[in-house]
Amino acid sequence: MFDWVTLLQAILGGALNGGVLALIAVGLTLVFGVMGIINFAHCEFLMVGMYVSYWLFSLLGMDPYLSVIISVPALFVMGVIIQRFLISPVLDAPVNIQVILTIGISLLLQNLALFLFSADPKTINLSYSSKLLIVGDALFFPWVRIYTFTAALGLSILLYFLLMKTHIGRTLRAAAENRRAALLMGINVERIFVLAFGIGMACAGAAGSLILPFYPASPEAGMHFIMTAFVIVILGTLGNFVGAFIAGIIIGVVQAVGATYLPGGSMYEAVTFVVFVGFMIFRPEIGRASCRE
Repeated sequence: MFDWVTLLQAILGGALNGGVLALIAVGLTLVFGVMGIINFAHCEFLMVGMYVSYWLFSLLGMDPYLSVIISVPALFVMGVIIQRFLISPVLDAPVNIQVILTIGISLLLQNLALFLFSADPKTINLSYSSKLLIVGDALFFPWVRIYTFTAALGLSILLYFLLMKTHIGRTLRAAAENRRAALLMGINVERIFVLAFGIGMACAGAAGSLILPFYPASPEAGMHFIMTAFVIVILGTLGNFVGAFIAGIIIGVVQAVGATYLPGGSMYEAVTFVVFVGFMIFRPEIGRASCRE
């Protein structure tokens, strides 16, 4: 007999995990939507955010959810510096040059973390790490996952209102829609690009802080998220903020259901790419929309 409770547990748990995947993806899709550059180093900024929160917890006892108020501006500044001095000179270069550069930044950050912090995974233990929200007699959810989803959702909503309801957001959307027209309207596009990259990296840093309570910090931590993040932004169509968030929730559910029902749960990531290939076969317009640039 099929166990519907187990399926419901997997779906709801996957949706909670999908919240942080969505936050990672919206930062990545913002950078592409505004600047037209695919950033393969995006999830290394997530790794940096994890280390920022880890050391704040280890040295100062700061809760990782509270440390977001430090990791977000720190990663924003880091993103601004990298964009200004490394990304900006290659914005009009061929795509392969941009890809090689961002991969180089990724390798640099990984090896710098390896040199400074060693390869040993670093974990934290919070007083509420093992506490569960129990619904009925069968459904249970770790509170840290709920806190992470709530914070990721809140940050995503704040970013959405920034983009849709503020002057800064209108200039970001104008630059994304038509760079030349934005220049003619007096918008400083170069400054907008710096801002967009900084915001994107801040999203990745925030996601790193939010997952630290249940995911160890290590130099390779970002590598476990980057391919999933690209799948999400392509399914949501590159540059589409709302589409990326919804796709993040969907992929979180798909991975959780796969981990529940596949033998040993070891092939759950493969389900992500099966879904991706299926979308590309049956909904090819998604791929064309993603490659519109």
